[in-house]
Amino acid sequence: ASDLPGDDGKAVLLLWPRMPYEASEVFYVVQGAEGPEGPFEEIARFPSNSHYRTERRAPFWTWRKGKDEHFFVVRTIGGRPLESGREYYFRLGVDLGEGPSFGPAVSAIPKPNWFDFKKLNNLIFMVLLAGVVLWFIGRARKKELFLRRIPGLDAIEEAIGRATEMGRPIYYLTGRLGMSSVSTIAATIILRDIAKRTAGYDAQLKVPHTDPVVMAVCREVVKGAYLEAGRPDAYNEEINFYVTDDQFSYTMAVDGMMVRERPAAVFLMGYYYAESLLLAEVGASVGAIQIAGTDAEHQLPFFVTACDYTLIGEELYAASAYLSKEPALIGTLRAQDVGKAFLTAFLVLGAIASTIGVWAGIEHKIDYFLDILRDFS
Repeated sequence: ASDLPGDDGKAVLLLWPRMPYEASEVFYVVQGAEGPEGPFEEIARFPSNSHYRTERRAPFWTWRKGKDEHFFVVRTIGGRPLESGREYYFRLGVDLGEGPSFGPAVSAIPKPNWFDFKKLNNLIFMVLLAGVVLWFIGRARKKELFLRRIPGLDAIEEAIGRATEMGRPIYYLTGRLGMSSVSTIAATIILRDIAKRTAGYDAQLKVPHTDPVVMAVCREVVKGAYLEAGRPDAYNEEINFYVTDDQFSYTMAVDGMMVRERPAAVFLMGYYYAESLLLAEVGASVGAIQIAGTDAEHQLPFFVTACDYTLIGEELYAASAYLSKEPALIGTLRAQDVGKAFLTAFLVLGAIASTIGVWAGIEHKIDYFLDILRDFS
């Protein structure tokens, strides 16, 4: 009996050797007690040809697999969880059909561990990915890295310029969710660049909101963008305004404003629900250039149909790096691409290795490689 390694100190590991009399009709009985004299309570009873070391899910660097030993992990005695730092006593019995015969009691003290070595592979992968991120950030500071063209982002300048020439407003919508949403955060970052360009062109920008917290954040974002553009005099608090938090009341209000003011450009960024097509159809009917971006896959068909350009999924997240050209963002974006490439390669290699293991009958050897890729949380 010993403390179970890599846990929170509330489990004990029992190990004992394989015996020649083991069969499905023979049972092992595990008992436990809080004192050396008992009373011992039954914890488990199972066939003697089970609970081999090979049956435990653990990586090869922390656990030797084989059929020469049995194991059992004790977490409770009599329904009571084990306590960290307290000594417990255990004994093993063999039941050949006439009642169990028990050996001497052994003791162990469960203790918490600082590190769970089963997750060592996760730590290594995290350190490697962090190193790749830092390397790409450093490289982005030295020279410009290539980023795939995204037509929707290339068209932003054209849309703002068209609105300026026509003397019509630009509408920017941030979606239905609050600031806890990744897509809303991405939408506010894109708003910063659009507001900066709008200030440079002295165009009229309108941002109707359905969430007051998002409105407050966007006000600061737009204000900062106008300051960066050198046009603090052109900033107006009414650029960002609250409409309502009701889904379709907000949609009808924005649709009405678009019909009356006929904006030249409409940006639909963030997460949307059923209002996506209602907004995009009205924007198309007034002749606006529409650029949408969302990670809501169920709304993508409507945006693709009704808008001129659509940022699909992660293109919305990449937009901040694409527009700002900041080395930290670009380096992180490239590192994510490298990480995805490695993940895809590992998936393919894992599938091939598993197939070869089954065909060649060497699954136990292939498991050493697969353990590196597995999550043992």
